Amino acid sequence: MSCKVRLMEDGSLDEEPLTLKEIAYQKLCNNLDIISSCNESGQRTLNTGIVLTNEICDAFLENYQRFHRPLDDRVIHLFNDTGRTSLKIVNLRYSTLSIIGLETLMRHKLFALSMWYCDKITVHSHHLLAHYGDSLRSLELGISSHLLQNAEPNEKEPVDFQLTCPHLRRLVLNGVVMHHRLQFAHLQDLSHLDLTSCVLANFSLEALVMLPNLHTLILFNVWPIANQLHAICCLRRLCTLDISISSSGNGHGTYDLPDQTLEMLMDNLRHLTHLDISGTNLAGNGVATKESTNANTKTEQHFGPTDIPGLASRTQRPLQFLGLYHTAHWACKRHDIPALEVAGDANEQQILTAARYYHDRPVLLTRVLNDLYHLFRFENCKDIHTALDVVLCAMDRHLKFKHMQISGSATLFYIVKGRDRSKFGTLLRNHIIRTLLNGMEMHLTDDTMLRNGYLTLTQFHMPVDVLFEYERLIKILLHGVSKTEQEGFVQRIAIYLLNTLACQVDGRQKLFLGELGVVSTMLTLIKDRLTRSVFDDVMEVAWSTMWNVTDETAINCKRFLDGRGMEYFLKCLNTFPDRDELLRNMMGLLGNVAEVKWLRPKLMTQEFIEVFARLLDSLSDGIEVSYNAAGVLAHIASDGADAWTIKTPTRQHVLERMVAAIERWNIKSERNINYRSFEPILSLVRCYETPQCQHWAVWALANLTQVYPDKYCQLVEQENGIQILTELIEHESPYCEIKRIARLVIEQCDLGMERMVEG
Repeated sequence: MSCKVRLMEDGSLDEEPLTLKEIAYQKLCNNLDIISSCNESGQRTLNTGIVLTNEICDAFLENYQRFHRPLDDRVIHLFNDTGRTSLKIVNLRYSTLSIIGLETLMRHKLFALSMWYCDKITVHSHHLLAHYGDSLRSLELGISSHLLQNAEPNEKEPVDFQLTCPHLRRLVLNGVVMHHRLQFAHLQDLSHLDLTSCVLANFSLEALVMLPNLHTLILFNVWPIANQLHAICCLRRLCTLDISISSSGNGHGTYDLPDQTLEMLMDNLRHLTHLDISGTNLAGNGVATKESTNANTKTEQHFGPTDIPGLASRTQRPLQFLGLYHTAHWACKRHDIPALEVAGDANEQQILTAARYYHDRPVLLTRVLNDLYHLFRFENCKDIHTALDVVLCAMDRHLKFKHMQISGSATLFYIVKGRDRSKFGTLLRNHIIRTLLNGMEMHLTDDTMLRNGYLTLTQFHMPVDVLFEYERLIKILLHGVSKTEQEGFVQRIAIYLLNTLACQVDGRQKLFLGELGVVSTMLTLIKDRLTRSVFDDVMEVAWSTMWNVTDETAINCKRFLDGRGMEYFLKCLNTFPDRDELLRNMMGLLGNVAEVKWLRPKLMTQEFIEVFARLLDSLSDGIEVSYNAAGVLAHIASDGADAWTIKTPTRQHVLERMVAAIERWNIKSERNINYRSFEPILSLVRCYETPQCQHWAVWALANLTQVYPDKYCQLVEQENGIQILTELIEHESPYCEIKRIARLVIEQCDLGMERMVEG
């Protein structure tokens, strides 16, 4: 497993940028029409005149999966013509190809085939090995690739097959039931054999003795193995032996004479450089025993050179690697271990080593990630870039293992939360975020996974860091808001993130939020709480979110009105009259609705106008509620007397009350509001038919430029506000107070320009 996360020269942590060739493949994978055409069923056919070399074909399949594209029969049909395409090395992971797609690939006389999590490949496909396996040098059938096994988890009946691949050098099988008729003698080139989780049944490892080149034997989670040890001892050329298991809780991995058993293996396998006895008791208890002169007694003998008695013969010639993860008697914590590299859980180095070696053992790897999580939470991890790499690699490789995704995401939270976060480069940040979203998307119904993912995402800069996956993140957040426990932590953190994203994005993304149903989802949350007479932070943030998504987005304002939004507004006002934050958020939202001219008639009812007029006198949240109520009424009144279709209250009475409210406000009041554009306000500045509307507009500009000159003076300038205000001052209709306030705005903007020049 190669390390992708690197410590860069400038001290930052990042991944190597894509090469030009990788960028070209990414472009091709995202635009298959460049080289192919597609029929009605989506099946791809290579365009006439195009010939793809082996190098291009192999790299295309690798990159297509790397960039998270679904690889299925329709795409694989690109390689149907073996005269114009050529495949040699095929690695499939999470592919949905069927026997049809697999045969298309194998007709290329593959050199190497690896399949992991290819659920649609069944035992009915195993005849393809007989037809096309002659060229294979490497065959890897990982988890959920049922080419040589029954798909049912409890089905232990062996499939009657033979490995008709005479030139195999590397064979990896996972969970296959090995029948006694299975022949290996013809595999004379075989050097690497991995039988992880296979069931030996009546199969004897003596069948391997006839393999002259076998140097690697992996028997992870193969049990019982004790009756096969003598056969293993006959494999004298072995350099790597793995007889580890994932857990000894069921008695597996417990040998009657552990010290003697390990010593026997060492005496016979003198070329071993890599040994894994994790999960077993083969490391002994650190104290060896030998027979005394009295046949009925034993005496203890302490081995000085090593704390693992069975490895006494290797003290002068230490192993390159020794797996001691979760061995009995905490063997990995002993001092004198005759190995250069140890996989265990005693310290950071051992844990990271275990993560690297066990990258395709998801159950065991999940425990390793748990150890890493505790290391980050309670201690300190120095090798951040290696830790990040093993976590990301584990989560990417084993997406369907829920507990691994949970452990990995919990570890990522503490890594991202740490002091090294500021060192993360853009590519690395993107990888972390994409990996989290993949896990959350795959396990969308698991609250723990969602919680971990949401909490980790809060550590990033919103929305800048997530814009590249904005749409996918919004869908995941909406699920967390609407489908998880009401008033639960997951719902609260999801709506918080959703509101943060809605607040700081542009109009196109606000439209997307509306299309996905953000407004209707928020209204559903509000309705639920009104029904139960419950006020909580979810209700408050729901109104805030709608305030944000309706900003300068008319269609979302319409969605609010069509969803009975005004009915819920009135009910909230009556049910929770003393909630300042709630009132502020609701009136801010209605301010956005009132800015849309073709929606304003829906606000022209006696009940609504009376409520808005009454709120002019509100002292809630400083001037915010009164200010927004005046803004709503100003926009409604700007449509003219003919548009005022109610008898009471009269238009003139409301305008007088509005001016009285404006004159009470302090021009230096700090605000809880954010304008991205002054266009709606400047449109009211030009409303000469109703000077009271102009009064509210110029006061708003004066207040914002007085209190926040650095931000808003520039915005007035950019949107031609100075000219519009100058025209107002020169016009005869506005009354004196309006012109006085307009001059304040111009003077403040002039000062702002001077400060910029001096700066």
